[in-house]
Amino acid sequence: MKILLTSDWYIPAVNGVVTSLLALRRQLTRQGHEVRVLTLSGSLHSHQEEGVYALGSVDAGMIYPGARLRAPEGDALIRELIAWGPDIVHSQCEFSTFAPARRIAKACGVPLVHTYHTVYEDYTHYFSPSRRWGRTLVRGFTRSIAARCDALFAPTRKVQNLLLGYEVPCPVYTLPTGIDLARFRVDRREGLWLRDTLGIPQNRPVLLFLGRLAREKNLDALLEVAAAVPDTTLLVAGDGPDGARFRAEAESRGLDVVFGGMVNPKDVPVWYAAADVFLSASTSETQGLTYLEALAAGLPVICRADPCLDGVVQNGVNGYQCPDAAAMAGRTAAMLADPEALGAMSRRARAGAGAFSEENFARRAAALYRQQILLHGAAPVLERSAVWTA
Repeated sequence: MKILLTSDWYIPAVNGVVTSLLALRRQLTRQGHEVRVLTLSGSLHSHQEEGVYALGSVDAGMIYPGARLRAPEGDALIRELIAWGPDIVHSQCEFSTFAPARRIAKACGVPLVHTYHTVYEDYTHYFSPSRRWGRTLVRGFTRSIAARCDALFAPTRKVQNLLLGYEVPCPVYTLPTGIDLARFRVDRREGLWLRDTLGIPQNRPVLLFLGRLAREKNLDALLEVAAAVPDTTLLVAGDGPDGARFRAEAESRGLDVVFGGMVNPKDVPVWYAAADVFLSASTSETQGLTYLEALAAGLPVICRADPCLDGVVQNGVNGYQCPDAAAMAGRTAAMLADPEALGAMSRRARAGAGAFSEENFARRAAALYRQQILLHGAAPVLERSAVWTA
């Protein structure tokens, strides 16, 4: 198949959308498909290189950190992709690249499918003073996107149920993102080297949070855990709009927190290797790729309970889903007090991560693509209100 993937975000940006897109492109290519990417350039200049078509864009960091908006230029690249003739267009973002994705799909007479990566209800504080009105806006916006697609892909049942609750006018399928498992099987000695570099004693238990420092991540709960579990170091990798406040709060409480700042994507596996437990209190994830990465690296996960983690973080097997910060602290303390149990849980975490390989992800995506191509060609007048689940 000829497959076009579209996204507002692409390397060097580091987030779940980019991770998912890169894994999908890599594995679909290995499986013999021809894959191209339409994204945004880091400047006003449009360009294309090695199958990546980047439309000129302008900085939109005042709306969302790191965001960009498409500039008027770029029609030549869109015409070139139309001439290439994809068999299906798979959109990954709802904003600047969605309209070009729809235009290309319509011009080529092929299906347009879209992955709903972000639960915007959890981000209403960025664009609405009222959570209620924010949810209403999100519902309407999501339905308008769905009305222009042949199908939506949800990373988890949690997101699928949310979309069905919105009564979106197109089929909804679950398509969990996979990860490159081999990348996270890092020698523990590399993690010890990183500890030395950061000034963390090699025998000190390390609790790792890796992700964006933002309000929706419930960062203060991590400090509560760190305060309740003595003689540990909380290692924080990442940055974001809540970073300065979070650092100041950790310092004011006199906690042992080491901030690593933004981490080069190629170095991320080493940060997992430097830790003993992965910690997160976020409930805003659609899937939570960092949880999968931590498990693949052999780190038990202690986190807030979230439906998106059902079947991923299994209580007593590879970690614990907890109702609040106090429960997270209790589970963390108990786990660190029993090195033998911690080691067994680490081995189970690594072994169980095999179900989330990026190879399985791409095979599932390709099967859904074929299904949509068949439906698009054989049954173009399907009821738009029909709900499909898989």
